[in-house]
Amino acid sequence: MKVLLYLKKSGLDKSGKVPIMGRITIGRSIAQFSCKLSCTPDLWNPRESRIDGKSREAVEINGRLESLLLSVQSAYQSLLSKGCPFDATDVKELFQGSVQTRCMLIERLDMLIKEKESHIGVDIKKESLSSYHSTRNRLQEFIQKRYRVSDLAFSQLTESFIYEFRQYYLGVCGFQESSFFAVASHLKTVCRLAYREGIADTFLFDKAHIERGDKKTPKALDREALEKLKALRFDDLEEEMETARDVFLFACYTGAAYCDLMELSKKHLVHDDAGSLWLKFNRQKTGVLCRVKLLPEAIQLIEKMHTDERETLLPFIKYPTYQSCLKALRLRAGIAFPFTTHTARHTFATLITLEQGVPIETVSKMLGHTNVSMTERYAKVTPQKLFEEFARLLSFTEDLQLVI
Repeated sequence: MKVLLYLKKSGLDKSGKVPIMGRITIGRSIAQFSCKLSCTPDLWNPRESRIDGKSREAVEINGRLESLLLSVQSAYQSLLSKGCPFDATDVKELFQGSVQTRCMLIERLDMLIKEKESHIGVDIKKESLSSYHSTRNRLQEFIQKRYRVSDLAFSQLTESFIYEFRQYYLGVCGFQESSFFAVASHLKTVCRLAYREGIADTFLFDKAHIERGDKKTPKALDREALEKLKALRFDDLEEEMETARDVFLFACYTGAAYCDLMELSKKHLVHDDAGSLWLKFNRQKTGVLCRVKLLPEAIQLIEKMHTDERETLLPFIKYPTYQSCLKALRLRAGIAFPFTTHTARHTFATLITLEQGVPIETVSKMLGHTNVSMTERYAKVTPQKLFEEFARLLSFTEDLQLVI
């Protein structure tokens, strides 16, 4: 028996490290396995199958590799003592404890979620994890109903699994194709990690093509719906409801997203040379600078919600509470279609700016979009705007004479 350790250079990760792999050879039989370790390619010594240097990392990894090789040798001696024929795969399975049949899909997804949780506040927000938890819940529901088990091993998965899951997600759960695209991305990520770690023999679903789907055209409030919200009155026990209404209206007049609204402070208010008040901040999502000249309505809302007891410009309201209040506000105001926190940005792009003659390029800058094509989804040309522009065209051409 021979055991070779080598680097899987095609598995280079973002940190510049590659997985360390192993190959067991007995006669003509060969079996590969993952050492579940990685290193920088420049430090690897292929002749010694070790990492060069005396750093803490090198000593630790070399020690684990030595222990691993002893485990392989122990598995080989165990099979040899039984006196029955065996090959490299038998040694691998005994050495790993049949890891490919024991490591499960949901189990590996939970490990990914736990890893993501450790990055909260560093390069990921807590709210971003909700999509991973949603994927896990739907995936386990599907496995339970389809296979009558709580989890599946990677060795049990077939290429048709992702398409069967898609049919369940769209048909039974009733979600949109665009939503499944994100779920499929999470599933592919887990399978890619499993392949890189040697848990799966193949990169499952790598060639599976999932359509992005068409997202629903965003809706904006019209003038009548906006006036209905502004006209609502609240009693003393409905302070939270009134706060949600005022925050939403402020978003309608500034185009700021919920996450940005909750972080605004007095330092984001600036005056220009003419004395006009501007809101200036960087979007959390893209980092793009937004500069919005505050309308009188927005200034009135700031003055109404102002207090010296807090640093932020607006009172904090939890996102689930905010969403629930918006549903109640819609019913009380008698607005026909449901709207969410993001409807405020669409309203700003359409009703507040575009219909008032603001160029779409300017609207794009105020919304903090990286390109105008994104703004085109937000800013819908309404019939009113179309009629006004056509009227301007007629007034411009009425004095023109055609000379042949």
